[in-house]
Amino acid sequence: MPVKHLHDDAQFAQELSSAGSRLVVADFFAQWCGPCRVVAPQFEQLSERYPNVVFLKIDVDEMQDTARIQGIRAMPTFLFFKNMQKVATVQGANVGAIESNIKQHATAADAPAGQESKDGMFDLASAIDKSKCECLNEADDHTFTSLFQDNGYLESDCDEQLIIAVAFNQPVKLHSLKFKTTGQNGPKSVKLFTNLPRTLDFDQATGMDSVQELTLSHADLSGEDPVPLKYVKFQNVQNLQIFIKDNQNGAETTRLDSLSLLGIPISATNMGDFKRVAGKKGETD
Repeated sequence: MPVKHLHDDAQFAQELSSAGSRLVVADFFAQWCGPCRVVAPQFEQLSERYPNVVFLKIDVDEMQDTARIQGIRAMPTFLFFKNMQKVATVQGANVGAIESNIKQHATAADAPAGQESKDGMFDLASAIDKSKCECLNEADDHTFTSLFQDNGYLESDCDEQLIIAVAFNQPVKLHSLKFKTTGQNGPKSVKLFTNLPRTLDFDQATGMDSVQELTLSHADLSGEDPVPLKYVKFQNVQNLQIFIKDNQNGAETTRLDSLSLLGIPISATNMGDFKRVAGKKGETD
């Protein structure tokens, strides 16, 4: 969706209202501001990458009332809105922080183009509700959220085991998982559980029957090819718990550089909002 340039204070409230549940990113800028001019082309590029996010540009000299009401004190300032409520602020021409907030607050319906996988499936990163996710036995400086940061990675703390509890903001069909690690201590034995009312502890995860068990090889940890799931057993997933029991070389800790969940959001999502990498349109089963 192209960036919309607003020229009237009344337009701002109209845009927030008409956006519905879509994320709105508003760039408050000034014509005389050098950093504003520098970041403007990159802001345009973000609007192309996230076509279902609403991008607005607001000249603070032209729309002084809106700038005052929103508490703008420096330019550029980027405000993020969901359901007409402000959810984040970025001051300065920090494109990385802007995109990080887009990824954090966008829903599956806002998913960026180019995030699909093989077999006609989609990367479900935008459908993950990070505020409800949890990871047990994560190291203090390499947590679950590090999986979504450049050059970050997840690592276990006091032993090799991890439990990653992933919550979705809508039901999904899970088709496969992609694991990537650059170390030799990547995951090996993995148990998967779905739709549990609370996060398991390690004794429960060890003793309970899982929906599926995986034994990963070094080749499975390249991040290139997805590890297929028993698709029929993952048709209506609201949360997924991944129990990593051990690692490839018996090291004290387990490391995971990235984790991708591939599948299809259930019909509440307009599938036209996702771009397909492989498979024919309409092939969702």
